[in-house]
Amino acid sequence: MTTRPRRPSILARMPWWLLAVGLLFVLGFWAITADETYAEIFRKLSGGVVTTLWVTLLAFGLATVMGLLIALARTSNVRVLREIATFYVEIIRGIPILVFLFYIAFVGAPALVAAFNWVLAPLMELGWMAPATIRGFDFVWRAILALTICYSAFIAEIFRAGIEAVGRGQVEAARSLGLSRFQCFRLVIMPQALRTILPPLGNDFVSMVKDSALVSALGVQDITQLGKLHASSSFQFFETYNVVAFLYLTMTISLSLLVRWLEMFMARKDRG
Repeated sequence: MTTRPRRPSILARMPWWLLAVGLLFVLGFWAITADETYAEIFRKLSGGVVTTLWVTLLAFGLATVMGLLIALARTSNVRVLREIATFYVEIIRGIPILVFLFYIAFVGAPALVAAFNWVLAPLMELGWMAPATIRGFDFVWRAILALTICYSAFIAEIFRAGIEAVGRGQVEAARSLGLSRFQCFRLVIMPQALRTILPPLGNDFVSMVKDSALVSALGVQDITQLGKLHASSSFQFFETYNVVAFLYLTMTISLSLLVRWLEMFMARKDRG
């Protein structure tokens, strides 16, 4: 007679780390609502949440599109495209994000403005448009450009791994049925690759939320920059950076839990 294995108790299955996180969130929320100092800091920093999310969402969306194009180049049958894409990925991934942020802001942006003026010089000579100036290139857009380029290299590797995870036999079968390369990619490769790439893409989005704090080095008015300004003017460093940490933790842990739920949902769906 076989005995059915005992299911772990609720206490054994309970994620204690999540309870500890919940307790920290409750304490932070209580401090913000009950303490006027924390409440004032929260009001001053809440505007930075919009900037942080705006920079992250736009940069991640652009990086995803760019990363997909680079991944397609890396998996191409054309050697020149593969070599160029591999060179791009290896170079960008080898540079720290903060260094690249400064490089784009103070080297790349002036070069882009100069190139723009050079290309459209005939129109400017005719008086149809005014020359572009470096001051017109806002630091927010420089930060978005830098994050887009940096993360596109990492996202390209995620897409490449997902595309190469699809069995070669399925691709050959689709081609033998008369599907074009684009139809094969859209109907056969991409739907299966998405199951592989969605969780790591979600993790990269969470990482970008945290790395967006680096844009404060350019004076962008995100959560970190507003917190830095308030702390230096009020000398409330302990309270200010508690609120800064609380805001980032609220965003990143919520997104991490969403990614975990997505992974479990897709695993259950695969099991049928």
